Amino acid sequence: MLYRTCAIIIRSMDYGEGNKIVTLLTEGGGKTGVIIRGAKKARSRHGSLAQPFTYGEFVFFKGNSGLGTLNHGEIMESHHLLRERLELAAYASYAAELTDRSLQDDESDPFLYVQLKACFEALQADKDPQIVSHLYEMKILQRAGYDPQLDNCVSCDSEEAPFVLSVGGGGVLCRRCVHRDPYAIRLSDGTLKVLRLFRKLDLRRLGNIALKPETKQEVKKVMRRLLDSHLGLQLKSRNFLDQMDKYEI
Repeated sequence: MLYRTCAIIIRSMDYGEGNKIVTLLTEGGGKTGVIIRGAKKARSRHGSLAQPFTYGEFVFFKGNSGLGTLNHGEIMESHHLLRERLELAAYASYAAELTDRSLQDDESDPFLYVQLKACFEALQADKDPQIVSHLYEMKILQRAGYDPQLDNCVSCDSEEAPFVLSVGGGGVLCRRCVHRDPYAIRLSDGTLKVLRLFRKLDLRRLGNIALKPETKQEVKKVMRRLLDSHLGLQLKSRNFLDQMDKYEI
């Protein structure tokens, strides 16, 4: 059967002498694997269609199972900066791997496709990559069913600050209920405001957000705890981001 779809390449790997296999996140929100024959050859007309982070239209043949075979494609946005600049490549790779690992082969999520597309566009537009990354992480958590309750206490429903974040409890605890989770994370007012913003904000509407370094570190700590607790994914791309932070690459 012949398929035509807009899609984003979230993974690309060599296959045989001159071919590549790409994993597409389609506009319907599902993943599909496609062989691009001859993509590694210097004069290949499809070589540029096999680059990670590329957004385009893909036409391919696919049977009832297995990989498809590319017939034709058109690049709509190459996102070349995401491959040329080390920092952007690292963050884009993380978003792509996080998407690939959190979405099962038989799942479809059109919202996630829209958010990843907006994530790459925000990185390409030189918005703060750490903020873009954490916002996308929040979208991943929300679609996975782990949307933290941040406006009122998860135990008694109080709206009275200050709050701490109970990762296992699914949201914030007020001062009267803090004893319920000895591992709760204390939140500054600035961090709590950012997390509340991330819950509500669509990546397509992201403007320029400037945060204090200490707030960014707190937000990173919280997002890591949430992802590790609820998704538990070991990602090579995240390890590389950590190395970048450690050595300030």
